[in-house]
Amino acid sequence: MKTEQQYYEEGQTLQDYMDNMSKLKEESFTVLNNFQLPDDATFFNQLKKADLHLLIITEDWCGDAMMINPVVRKIAEAGDLDVRVALRDADTDLIDRHLTNGGRAIPIVLILNNEGELVGKWGPRAPEVQEIVDGYRINLPEKEDPAFQEKQKEMIATLQDRYLKEEALWNYVYQSVKSSLLNVINA
Repeated sequence: MKTEQQYYEEGQTLQDYMDNMSKLKEESFTVLNNFQLPDDATFFNQLKKADLHLLIITEDWCGDAMMINPVVRKIAEAGDLDVRVALRDADTDLIDRHLTNGGRAIPIVLILNNEGELVGKWGPRAPEVQEIVDGYRINLPEKEDPAFQEKQKEMIATLQDRYLKEEALWNYVYQSVKSSLLNVINA
C-alpha cells in the first residue's frame, strides 16, 4: 500500500492540474483570478517556516473543488508550500483512507510534514459552506422520488453559481484551511 507521501511524489503540481483541467477550468481560474488573500503576513511567514507540503485528492468535475483548489493554491503560493494532486477516481485506495461520513467526498487536503508523515487534513468543505449545502439538501425529495435527480441537478447548479460568485464563500474556505494549517504548525 502506497503512503500519502508516495501519492504526493507521483502527483502532478496543482498548477499543472489546473492548467490541464477538462471540466470547470474556466470557473476555477475565475476564482483564482478574483480571490484576494487577506493581509496575513504573520500566517504566511509561519507557513514558510513550517516545512509542510500538501496533497489534494480531487477531480475536475467537482464543484466544491472548482472553488476550493484555487483558494488553497493562493495560500500555498503565499506560504511557499508545494502542492500536488492525486485524482480520487484514478486510485480509490487513497480516498478510502480519508472518507467523510463514509463517503468519498472531495476535495480533501492532506497536510504532510518534511518527513512525509500525514500531520493534518482538511475538507471537503468549510463549516459555513457545509451549512449552506445542508440547507439545500434538506429540501431535496427522497432519492426514490422521480423528481430527485432533476432537483439535485438544480441544487448543484445553484451551488456552483454561488461558489463562482460569492467572495464570502471563498473567505470561509480560506479561514477554515488557515485554521487547519495553524493547528498543525502549533501542535
